[in-house]
Amino acid sequence: MDHKLLLSLALMGPAAVVAQAQTRTVSGRVTAVADGTGLPGATVLERGTTNGTSTDADGNFRLTVQPGATLVISSVGFTTQTIPVGEQSTVNVRLDTNAQLLNETVVVGYGTQAKRELTGAVTQVGSREVENVPVVSFEQAIQGRTPGVQINQGTGKLGAGVQIRVRGAASVSGSNEPLYVIDGIPITSQDVGAANDEPINPLADLNPNDIESITILKDAAASAIYGARASNGVILVTTKKGRQGATRVNVGAYYGRSEPTRLREFLNAAEYKELFTEAITNAGLVDPNDPDLYPTVADAFEGEAGLDLNSNFDTDWNRAAFRTGSVQQYDANVTGGDAKTRFYLSGTFNDQTGIIVGNRYRRGSLRANIDHNITEKLKIGFNISATRSVNDRVPDDNAFSNPVQLNAIPPIQQKEDPNDPTGLNRNTFYYNALVDVVNASNRAGTYRSFSNLSLQYQPIQGLTLRSELGADFLNLNENIYRGRYTLDGAPTGYGYSNQVQSVNYTTNQTATYLKTIGADHTFEGLVGFSFQRYNQQGTAAEGRGFPNDQFRRIASASRIISGSSSQTDYSFISYLTRVNYTFRNKLLLSVSARADGSSRFPSDRKYGVFPAGSVGYVITEEDFLRDNSVLSLLKIRGSYGITGNAEIGNFSYQRLFSTLAYADQAGIVLGTNVGNRRLSWETTNQANVGLEFGLLNNRISGEVDVYEKRTGVVTDGGALLNLQLPYTGGYPIVTKNLGEIRNRGIELNLNTRNFEGDFKWSTNFNITFNRNEVVDLDGQEIFGGGRNVGRIREGEPIGIFWGKKYAGVDPATGNALYFTADGGTTARYADAVDQKLGDPNPNFTGGLTNTFSFMGFELSILNQFTQGNDIYNVAGLFQSVNGDYFDNQTRDQLRRWRQPGDVTDVPRAELYAANGSQPSSRWVEDGSFFRFKNVTLGYNLPKTLIERAKLQSARIYVTGQNILTLTDYTGYDPEVNTTGLGNTNVLLGHDFYTPPLARTVLVGVNLGF
Repeated sequence: MDHKLLLSLALMGPAAVVAQAQTRTVSGRVTAVADGTGLPGATVLERGTTNGTSTDADGNFRLTVQPGATLVISSVGFTTQTIPVGEQSTVNVRLDTNAQLLNETVVVGYGTQAKRELTGAVTQVGSREVENVPVVSFEQAIQGRTPGVQINQGTGKLGAGVQIRVRGAASVSGSNEPLYVIDGIPITSQDVGAANDEPINPLADLNPNDIESITILKDAAASAIYGARASNGVILVTTKKGRQGATRVNVGAYYGRSEPTRLREFLNAAEYKELFTEAITNAGLVDPNDPDLYPTVADAFEGEAGLDLNSNFDTDWNRAAFRTGSVQQYDANVTGGDAKTRFYLSGTFNDQTGIIVGNRYRRGSLRANIDHNITEKLKIGFNISATRSVNDRVPDDNAFSNPVQLNAIPPIQQKEDPNDPTGLNRNTFYYNALVDVVNASNRAGTYRSFSNLSLQYQPIQGLTLRSELGADFLNLNENIYRGRYTLDGAPTGYGYSNQVQSVNYTTNQTATYLKTIGADHTFEGLVGFSFQRYNQQGTAAEGRGFPNDQFRRIASASRIISGSSSQTDYSFISYLTRVNYTFRNKLLLSVSARADGSSRFPSDRKYGVFPAGSVGYVITEEDFLRDNSVLSLLKIRGSYGITGNAEIGNFSYQRLFSTLAYADQAGIVLGTNVGNRRLSWETTNQANVGLEFGLLNNRISGEVDVYEKRTGVVTDGGALLNLQLPYTGGYPIVTKNLGEIRNRGIELNLNTRNFEGDFKWSTNFNITFNRNEVVDLDGQEIFGGGRNVGRIREGEPIGIFWGKKYAGVDPATGNALYFTADGGTTARYADAVDQKLGDPNPNFTGGLTNTFSFMGFELSILNQFTQGNDIYNVAGLFQSVNGDYFDNQTRDQLRRWRQPGDVTDVPRAELYAANGSQPSSRWVEDGSFFRFKNVTLGYNLPKTLIERAKLQSARIYVTGQNILTLTDYTGYDPEVNTTGLGNTNVLLGHDFYTPPLARTVLVGVNLGF
């Protein structure tokens, strides 16, 4: 059906329906069974709607509901109750302290469901689970809490992109990032783009305190409702809404200090002189009797590197790149409303000074979420946010101006020079990146707004018509200036300005019908239409020749050396449907389908259909198990479905051209892509079997999922691959559907309430095992290139390490050895055989959270762990190569071979000899780690003190983030996601001067009025 006709029917049909009976106001009190005290902050929700309120300090509530309404009353740590209102005007509820978490409401695609009725693999993190554990960014809110989701922050740079994988990587050239949906607005990491070629975190502009819930749709049954963009999972973010009741004001503030989680140990001046004196001597560069050689080692230092061996300086260049950082945040929100209008207003300011010199991130945001009942049946909702962020960035990992690369400078060179106009020594062996800190700027500023307008109409009981219009506006202003004393700005200064405007808007039109027949049958049907359009425009210019370093704008440049403009866009049009059926609360069925059309594919391949089906069986609803005292819940479920991936270039199927200027004439030349009119969706077939259980009145509860994802099992939906072409053809690549990738895994999530009463202790443990394999690439092999060892090969996981295997050191000669094809060893690098060196994909990942409370004190300990993944330390080819070149070396190089008979893994020190310095397994290390990710100790002030201060609540806390990391990895940090090296789908687990995460300790306070 044409989408315009569907929209017309959705809006016109309700006009002919006669109004039903009047609403009813219900009041009551929610108390605890144990002691009869009122429960403040309990949620009272009209089932099937967003209409709800929270209880006051004594547990009282008041709510206006529709006729025939059913109330759902819930509170953390208590059993959720569902109570029909009927003719009652007063409803008093007593909640048992045995939490029945399976009755909670879970946000799913285009709606909500009770958790016990879910038949798909869904994980939800609510605001209550993280509100007492302050986090600075979105990813910290879910890291270590969500089975099947691997989150890699990867770098200590502020505001940088993160790597999130839901049930493994499934694409070679397409994106492996999940689809984010914020209040109905779909967003991908590609939509945000990059600044200065470094990826931007698409959720960095979102205030974590505004989040009501985070839902992760993992299997096809849960995610197929998002069709063509759901193969990598879907993360739904819902922001907070106002609740009916007295107006409440909450304010908070925290301040903290940060330092690197680890600093590597490099040679001091004496050790450096010792090692390189030996390396120069072993290289045969010194002979006082040979005029073609240097007479002394000091002369060799001066002649080869310009270094003064007699220098008295001992500079710790490694620590010069880092500093003590800080973080502070101030936030406030106001929430409340009555039966007609409910509101949530918030504001926050966050200021972070990074642990890397020159890095700072500031974010200020405002949000207003308003819901209003125009009539008893017609509701309008409006969400809007405005965020301003400013990121003073540091260059990517591969740049000499990156401060972390300072560790390569020999310690015998000084850092300062009072005779230099910068006050810094610019006559260093490598570039002194500190010059950029004071003589350059690299600022990326964004203005961003998320907004959503919704109209909801209920013409008859059970039928809900909803219309949504959402928009995401992003304006990026990137300004870079490198002064005349910098490496890239000399001699007259360099300026770069980049302005990018992105507009992403979407509309959703849905009709949902909920019908209960007798006591046995419940049907819920959804039909809908969705349209999304994205447009990005950019203008950039470069200039040189500035009067002095006070003039930093392009307008002040004497020469505009380049200018460019760009525009790109895409659109999706979608039709969707879903039917859920429940029989006697024990048999659960769900089917869904979505048809997507995308501008990224040729006209005859523009549309794809993505169906899914699932079934569940709640065994404990059978009479023979209903009243047992041991088994609280036993539920099995299974699903199968097809999802898609369209996250490739917007014009990959088209033959591209570009222009070339010659004198004053313009011409047309071949572009980057030859085009492919047979290009189609990358499809993923996924099967999932799950078991949910509860024991001892749910004191022990959890779920187990087993899944298989197969991407590209059909020819037309093969994995998206940028295939390298012969250079003689003029085009470097063609994008094709080629190959098959498989992910298989097991997920376990376990919750226990170990102690209850005055002293409470609860535990959450989750673990995920995933096995990734490239099943078929039609004989192709994808190389990481350069000094990297990442490859994509048939029969191996994505990003496997492949190359020469290091065999240690020959005790007789001190030469590096490598393995040959027959299992022997050789000192000739070229004679060694290429083989598997390691795997960057972990054997398992997971998290462990323990929460304790006693007499107002609360202690939360969140641990994160990863086991079995390997890391390739690319920087080791420069900083851990036994004096092959003049870069300062890590201290482990002091155990080098020195004389025949020495047994060591560090070859003989010899300048320029390339003795063990080529890419090999020598720098492949175990990246497993166990991290104390977050430790928070809080204290809730006693009720008597709170009432005396006329407050609703008061809490003080101390939090530590990344407090302790247990790992055998010798680099800065095992949580690596390097930038600047190339294709991140191939170069997994590569560490190239990647800065460590920050260890942060902060103190804060929250007050409620």
